[in-house]
Amino acid sequence: MSEEKTKKAIALRYNPDKDRAPVLVAKGKGNIARKIIELAKKHNIPVIEDETLVETLIRIDVYEEIPEELYEVVAQLLVYVVQKIK
Repeated sequence: MSEEKTKKAIALRYNPDKDRAPVLVAKGKGNIARKIIELAKKHNIPVIEDETLVETLIRIDVYEEIPEELYEVVAQLLVYVVQKIK
């Protein structure tokens, strides 16, 4: 018997001129998660799969800054994203 996991996704924004820390701007499960991923790909935003990070970030409210203990992990991902876009 196979149990399929529900797809989960989050989206972050970080504008150093406006934000003190990265901010969660979207989150969802199932169809909403698929739509978040679809929109990211449509706009050439790299999609990174990190189940542990998503499980942590999906618990915070939309438009809330990420917890301080995740700064380093998210900073590494943002560096990767910026390099991928360039």
